[in-house]
Amino acid sequence: MIATFPDQREAKRQALLDAVESLRNVFLDGADEAETTGTLPQSTVDAIYDRGLFSFKAPQALGGAEADPMIQLEVIEAASQIEPSAGWCLMIGAGSLANMSAFLSEEAIGEIFTDGNPPKAAGVAAFSGEAIPTDGGYHVSGRWAFASGIRHSEWVSGGARVIVGGPDSPETIRVVVPTSQVNIHDNWHVVGLRGTGSCEYSMSGLFVPKRFTWSGTEARPQRGGPNFLLGRPGMQTTGHCGFALGVGRRALDAATELAQTKARGYLGRMSLIADRGSFQRALGDSDLRLRAARALVLETIEEAWDSVCQGVTPPPELQARMRASATYSTEVAADVVSQAFRFGGGTAMYSSHVLQKCFRDINAAAQHQMVSDRAYENYGQIILGFPDANPMG
Repeated sequence: MIATFPDQREAKRQALLDAVESLRNVFLDGADEAETTGTLPQSTVDAIYDRGLFSFKAPQALGGAEADPMIQLEVIEAASQIEPSAGWCLMIGAGSLANMSAFLSEEAIGEIFTDGNPPKAAGVAAFSGEAIPTDGGYHVSGRWAFASGIRHSEWVSGGARVIVGGPDSPETIRVVVPTSQVNIHDNWHVVGLRGTGSCEYSMSGLFVPKRFTWSGTEARPQRGGPNFLLGRPGMQTTGHCGFALGVGRRALDAATELAQTKARGYLGRMSLIADRGSFQRALGDSDLRLRAARALVLETIEEAWDSVCQGVTPPPELQARMRASATYSTEVAADVVSQAFRFGGGTAMYSSHVLQKCFRDINAAAQHQMVSDRAYENYGQIILGFPDANPMG
């Protein structure tokens, strides 16, 4: 039976964090297998599902926790601090399910929620496909990259540009199809986030009924509360920030622990890393930088939350600031992890050590389009008043 969560905010928050903590050993026990096979073990996926965590962003009307953005950040942060690949797949799986749950028609929801239970979902936000209108729906073709968790999903979503549409047709749409109907390409052979199974998938001329689509840019949620007015930067900011801050903290904790037992030096001039002023300064600086980045993110998403609670989608300036704060958090975390890795010395180089994994994973996450340097440019353009500035430009 899938777990459910309280309605009261603090009780819900604690229950979600307790659910993540209860999976600590499951995450850690499956980490090596995930690295080797390139995807989370089925036992890890099933445990996340059974604890109700894939539904922690989904509308309450469909049994989800519908956690607010501040809680969302904490949940992904906690999971990623334990095991980065599990935290990343939770971020993508929960986000994909939440979007399907909020924007699909009632008829489609009835089909994908078998016996009222939520599906395991994956999705790619990019509009990498083409959709040709036809009677009752679209013929969709395309190839989508970085579909994290797709091998364990039952339904997958993707973006598509509408081709040869009528005057009332949307320019872009989101489509949802059974994972069994797409081709999964075994190309996830990468340096970081190996355990996320972020393979490409494709389809060619697949008929997608209109009820399994929604407008890519103008859609209003069919169900769910303020979360679904946040816009794309807002919906994704919490996850990327939580992931980065969790991995950064994990690496700093690992370096701190190692520094208290590992000595370095030459020709008898050995000393514990923890006794060195250089490490002490780096530790203090890194801790404060992670705290500062977290404070920035919380301040920004709390402002956005105030807006959507009044029924107003955050304006472009705030949308851009949300995305830029995710980029900033990722950069800070990458710097902290890199320095922690260096202080780990030769010990950190072994594949069995968590520092090398944090180093690979945070740098892989930093390649994501949502947290690219472009976010700073967009935010700067909005500050300068450029008329065509776009938070997702």
